[in-house]
Amino acid sequence: MNSLFSDLKRAVVSLPFLCAVILQLLILQYGGFESELYRMSVPLVCTFPFSCAWLDESRSGFTRLALHRTSVFWYIAGKITACAVSGGFSEWLAAIVFCKLNHAELPQNLSLIFWCAAFWASASALLAAASESKYSAYGGTFVICYFLVILHERYWKVCHYLDPFEWLSPQCTWLFGQDSVILMLGGMTVLTGLMYACILERRLSHG
Repeated sequence: MNSLFSDLKRAVVSLPFLCAVILQLLILQYGGFESELYRMSVPLVCTFPFSCAWLDESRSGFTRLALHRTSVFWYIAGKITACAVSGGFSEWLAAIVFCKLNHAELPQNLSLIFWCAAFWASASALLAAASESKYSAYGGTFVICYFLVILHERYWKVCHYLDPFEWLSPQCTWLFGQDSVILMLGGMTVLTGLMYACILERRLSHG
């Protein structure tokens, strides 16, 4: 249990987290919430704080030391929870700071911004665990986002739930409004976390 709170602290109180907030703030200052640059940057910037934490610890040998002080369950839970929370919080914080600096009203989709980033950060951690590559982790979510946007715009326009831009700022009609998007993103984040846990447990059991 202690490892979970320790990971949360390390993820949020860190230089990568600060860099993510500052970078997203600069992007918002340049283009605003409705710009394509901002929408495409979210899947990339939110991965900075903690997506490759396990990969770094594994390569440095810290993982073995950590498992002497906590269980495999809490070690994995700490990694995926800290990754999702720090990714979502970095985007959420950048949005709030941007509005405060520009004396603008807070956007109504703040919860969507958080959950979008939490999902993409979790997906990045999954890619890192599956490929053991930082390049796949940081670039993979951007590529997936771009692929889904193209898939929706060119082939399946009726399937608005495939469009990552729609997740951030819904323009179509959803069954329960914004709550439907949050439920979908929350479910995808949990599913991604479970897949991450399965892969990480297998890697830890094999040394």
